[in-house]
Amino acid sequence: MGAYTIFIVEDDDWYGEILQYHLSLNPDYQVFLFKTAKECLSKMSLRPDLITLDFSLPDITGDKLFKKIKEINAAIPVIMISSQEDISVAVNLLKMGVNDYLIKDEATKDLLWNSVIRIRETQKLQTEVETLREELGQKYSFEKSIIGQSEALKKVFLMMEKGIKTNINISISGETGTGKELVAKAIHYNSSRRKKNFVAVNMAAIPTELIESELFGHEKGAFTGAISRKIGKFEEAKGGTLFLDEIAELDLSLQSKLLRVLQERELVRVGGNDHVKLDVRLIIATHKDLAEEVRKGNFREDLYFRIMGLPIKLPPLRDRGNDILILAKHFLDDFARENSLGQIHFSNRAKDKLLKYFFPGNVRELKAMIDLAAVMCENNEINEDDITYSSTKREALFMTEQKTLRTYTCDIVKYYLEKNDNDVIATAKILDIGKSTIYKMLQAGELG
Repeated sequence: MGAYTIFIVEDDDWYGEILQYHLSLNPDYQVFLFKTAKECLSKMSLRPDLITLDFSLPDITGDKLFKKIKEINAAIPVIMISSQEDISVAVNLLKMGVNDYLIKDEATKDLLWNSVIRIRETQKLQTEVETLREELGQKYSFEKSIIGQSEALKKVFLMMEKGIKTNINISISGETGTGKELVAKAIHYNSSRRKKNFVAVNMAAIPTELIESELFGHEKGAFTGAISRKIGKFEEAKGGTLFLDEIAELDLSLQSKLLRVLQERELVRVGGNDHVKLDVRLIIATHKDLAEEVRKGNFREDLYFRIMGLPIKLPPLRDRGNDILILAKHFLDDFARENSLGQIHFSNRAKDKLLKYFFPGNVRELKAMIDLAAVMCENNEINEDDITYSSTKREALFMTEQKTLRTYTCDIVKYYLEKNDNDVIATAKILDIGKSTIYKMLQAGELG
């Protein structure tokens, strides 16, 4: 990291040299002293990290120089140093965006030292945040965050590409576990809003009585327990993206309040009177059919049309073909690397078993399945028996694999035989079939 460059603009030679000497005691600082605004502006190519300005300069006033500096680089922090003790001058300068205002006296050099430290720490944090946002942008690039090559997924990518080009609201639908929040993040971190916050709210996880405060915030004393002002998720997402997951779970009374906020593009915190302007991109998600919820009277039609925007429907994993194996390998490699397990691969039978499974829990279920298989396997190979289905009820598994009708029939008969201690007569009675049918299946080895 290079030296931290500071410009001091001060027409009093003696005072300027004192400030320069004092700040130069830090070996990390490279301090330049200028007597006029013109000299300072002529050296802006040196890209200073911070500038201190005397309010009264021989060529122009400090506030005018401040404006010229901001026109060149709005990010440069500025400290104003002045003999003016008029509080209104300080207030006006701080409103303009000056980072600090110091009065010239015997304590100035020490106050300046501390002010520079604070500003530098803030700049460091901002740099770290920007770096993290860039890393998030890379993490949520389409290729890295959403794995697969199926035609069904390519259609999703096409809609996502359209979504990142504008600020249109986006509605994401799909079964549980298909990756709706992942898609929302990928859209945000590839859009023009990527440098601002992505704020996610699961509507199903918040008690109804707290949702209004959570979304819109509240003022101190708005209700019992409101000991201070709370900024809501809409304000937290200012300039960025608000992701409302499971939007269909929102209570009807709160739907009307959400509609008003979206229409007016402003909100009033609970217990408050001030109108807060909003600049938020909305992405919603649900595993339900919102149009059907409207028909049932569970969801407001006017809100439905307000939030639908660009619809993106995520395909279930069972409809993504070979993506199952691509994702399985991705999850396996990640788990093996994180746990220092070395290289693990799938047997052909294991691959066949994965491709035949119905995956009611979609991508989320696949990941859990692969993590467990990696732990259970021997000799760094995942075999058919290492892959176990996560459903806790065997009845739920009858429709989770692609099988012939005959195979399903055998599975059902075998299940009830085991449940009835291999009592053929009792099983035949429960299934309303002849006991000879079961005997023939046993003789043919179909129930082995």
